[in-house]
Amino acid sequence: MTYKTVLVHVDESERSNFRVRIAAEIAMADEAHLLGTAVTGVSRFIYQDGNISASDPNLTIHLNFLRERAEKAVASFNKIAQELGVLSYESMIANDEAGGGIGLQARYSDLLVIGQTNHDEPSPSVLSDFPQYLIMNSGRPVLIIPYAGDFTTVAKRPMIAWDTSREATRAVTDAIPLLKRADLVQVAIFNPKAVLDAHGEQPGADIAQYLARHGIKVEVSVHKTSTDIGNALLSLAHDLDSDMLVMGGYGHSRFREMIMGGVTRTILESMTVPVLMSH
Repeated sequence: MTYKTVLVHVDESERSNFRVRIAAEIAMADEAHLLGTAVTGVSRFIYQDGNISASDPNLTIHLNFLRERAEKAVASFNKIAQELGVLSYESMIANDEAGGGIGLQARYSDLLVIGQTNHDEPSPSVLSDFPQYLIMNSGRPVLIIPYAGDFTTVAKRPMIAWDTSREATRAVTDAIPLLKRADLVQVAIFNPKAVLDAHGEQPGADIAQYLARHGIKVEVSVHKTSTDIGNALLSLAHDLDSDMLVMGGYGHSRFREMIMGGVTRTILESMTVPVLMSH
């Protein structure tokens, strides 16, 4: 099981080049194709409906501005991919808003790499709920890179937040190509008795056995907490020197509004390491 196509969202944010390098390293490890996609931030449906008038000079100036930003982003992506020696890569610009454009490309990718929302660096082409939207709608694992902090490694010492749910199961399976290259995978279980009969007599034994069959070295730890589990996960990841968190993404959408579960919301807002989420 390997990734064959890794998609990374590129833009003019400060961390764009950083996540391109992470995506490139993952792609090269699996000899996968690396696709860097920038978006203009204008819905493709507006173009299709013919609602954009070329006669409006102010609109033309704004569209040109958005296009130039996207062109600079893909040019930077191409330079980094070439410098790193990525054997198979391409870049593209999607005339769409970020959720729709990247979400559509994700359908044809094995892994999606994006950035955490930074409210101190608003983007003219990316809405603040971009990560939530892709987790819920892309149908692919989403690796979210924090907007702060340096990470010399990713997925060498990952931690799995395991609660036996469908979402967590999907995330673990989606992360296997990364987990197989890890030095050690920590499986963290919080308050196992909160879900009756879900974990069995020995919490973590089944998931550890499943991962071991894939040749993955695993350690399981069980924890009790009466505080917020999201913050408890981040604290444990720090204590274990984890360099990636793997977990299910919980929530649902109501039209464009993303209504996320408490743990998911906490992690998306306060992550200190890259997080791979699947829904």
